Amino acid sequence: MTRTKTSPKPQNHETLVLKSALLSRLLLLALILLWRTLLSPYDTSATLNPNCLSNTTSPSPKEQLIWPSMASAIESSIVWDGVYFVRIAQCGYEYEQTYAFMPLLPICISFLSRTVFAPLVPVIGQRAVLGLSGYVINNIAFVFAAVYLYRLSVTVLKDRDAALRASLLFCFNPASIFYSSIYSESLYALFSIGGLYHLVSGKNNIAVPWLALSGFARSNGVINAGYICFQTMHQAYNAILRKSAFLTLQVLAGGALRCIFIFAPFLAFQAYGYYNICLGHSPDKMRPWCKARVPLLYNYIQSHYWGVGFLRYFQLKQLPNFLLASPILSLAICSLVHYAKSEPEKFFSLGFRASTKEKNFAPVFFIPGTVLRANITQTIGKASEKIQEKGNLRPKKQLTKEEAPALLSESSDKIGYLSVFVLPFILHLGVLAATAFFVMHVQVATRFLSSSPPLYWFASYLIRSPVYRRWGYLIWAYSASYILLGSLLFSNFYPFT
Repeated sequence: MTRTKTSPKPQNHETLVLKSALLSRLLLLALILLWRTLLSPYDTSATLNPNCLSNTTSPSPKEQLIWPSMASAIESSIVWDGVYFVRIAQCGYEYEQTYAFMPLLPICISFLSRTVFAPLVPVIGQRAVLGLSGYVINNIAFVFAAVYLYRLSVTVLKDRDAALRASLLFCFNPASIFYSSIYSESLYALFSIGGLYHLVSGKNNIAVPWLALSGFARSNGVINAGYICFQTMHQAYNAILRKSAFLTLQVLAGGALRCIFIFAPFLAFQAYGYYNICLGHSPDKMRPWCKARVPLLYNYIQSHYWGVGFLRYFQLKQLPNFLLASPILSLAICSLVHYAKSEPEKFFSLGFRASTKEKNFAPVFFIPGTVLRANITQTIGKASEKIQEKGNLRPKKQLTKEEAPALLSESSDKIGYLSVFVLPFILHLGVLAATAFFVMHVQVATRFLSSSPPLYWFASYLIRSPVYRRWGYLIWAYSASYILLGSLLFSNFYPFT
């Protein structure tokens, strides 16, 4: 009797993802050094660093550094938004427009520069140490984010090979330059993807703080509360089907509290800005947003300083930026459309009718066992194989259908990208894509959407499919070209997304 060929151990896949993430960061570093050596920066103002308004943390102008050339190289590499993050870490929030940058990354930079890297201040100077701290934090965070994406993909897709392909695509994604720079993308990806992994694993007590921290890294992290809303909606519906009013109220109250917790860091930061800018001023000297019925600082800054708003970017002169963002937006739209066309009942019923056979069946998302053990037969089979291999253990009692947790074994007959478990991620991607296209500076879409898991799941699906395989190769070419272009333009202070 021939033995079935076993798939590689998951630890091997995870190790490969870890190595690929490290390799991708080294590749980005090599490219940045190459382009900085061959080309001169478009803007040389990156090294300018006036004293802090408080004059309490700025280094003395006469400070003699042991390694000034290294200090100059690091400081000149701090470009674009990195200038704001480093300045905030050094001096705090000095100006109104700086409140557009969420505080998690500056807090981490400041902490690392004052502890682990504090001995390097006499060597390369305080600002260079702050920059170095930012680079170390973001590159490490990216590596962990890649590992968490693999774990999340295995859990949701139930296909280790597809999870591996998706994770490798993330390691070399088109917005890679931002994950190796002093931007908030890496921390956001880590806490967003990590939080989702804990959520689908049923660890709500861990998932909610992680998702809250994603909102402390980037403002769009608060949209992750949508996953909690989706979970609560399905749990409440199942409680209604059981005709349990108490359970329904309990589910709704718990979901509301978790959403509030996710919003809390963002709202606390808005209150902090209101306290610093608005309080203590007479009404005639207050900023306009201070007197609004809902004084939301973030919306005012985005609109007033950056011109962000619904359809405000729809101008003929912005056509090149729309073209720059068109690949990532096209991939996002295609992933939504393909899922909706392939699984219309799942998509348009929001997952309440995941099976044509069970019209009243509502799948329960993000509950312990729902995803990890959706195929109970497969799980038990693997456990039995391990027992037989060891030989010295007695077979454990198999779970019956009644003893098993709420499963989708009958209705979720598909694994991979078209699984019903992918639906909430698809809906979340749709919200992000619509926001990027209609509201934001559209060129930001490349990095704004780059941490969305279903993009990589869909790309992995295309690569594997014999019908769409050529599109998979095109996606790899797109990622490679944007890595090269981004490392060339961004590192030399030229505009790029």
